[in-house]
Amino acid sequence: MSESHGFTRRAALAAICAVGLQLAFNGRARAESPAAAPAAHTEWNSLQPEEQKILSRYGDKWNTLAPEQQQRLLRGARRWQSMSPEQRERAQQRYKRWRELTPEQRELARQRWHRFRELTPEQQQRIRQGYRGFKNLTPEQRQHMRERWQNATPEQRQKWLEKRRERQGKRHPPPPAP
Repeated sequence: MSESHGFTRRAALAAICAVGLQLAFNGRARAESPAAAPAAHTEWNSLQPEEQKILSRYGDKWNTLAPEQQQRLLRGARRWQSMSPEQRERAQQRYKRWRELTPEQRELARQRWHRFRELTPEQQQRIRQGYRGFKNLTPEQRQHMRERWQNATPEQRQKWLEKRRERQGKRHPPPPAP
């Protein structure tokens, strides 16, 4: 097998995992660390004018929202304010894609995101690299890889994953025993 086929398979496997993760990652706000003290209620009139503009659809009911929900919305509004126009455009596109998912697809994406967050930073980085490699392929190559994966039997998929793990183990051998 040539090295390009090996890279292609690695990229496909990583991409399959990463696509779902990216949807969850980009479509949802990151989980925040739990606060030491409960969130305080924030009055609508105490918000900055730009925050009120961004959150205008909540204006009528803002004072009745739970403090935790108010804080999540405020964090999102502040994050939005800090984005460049290009970042805002990408965020709107991701949100649109998220809204088009079925409830089952959203739940699957959430589960994948939670599993991704449990990985070590090194494992997360490998997935990100594989995803970038997949995105660098031509649309035809990506489609071919998707079709091969979708048409594979569970046994073939498992075998591909095991080969990938073997190759990774050879590139990243475990540290020597003391």
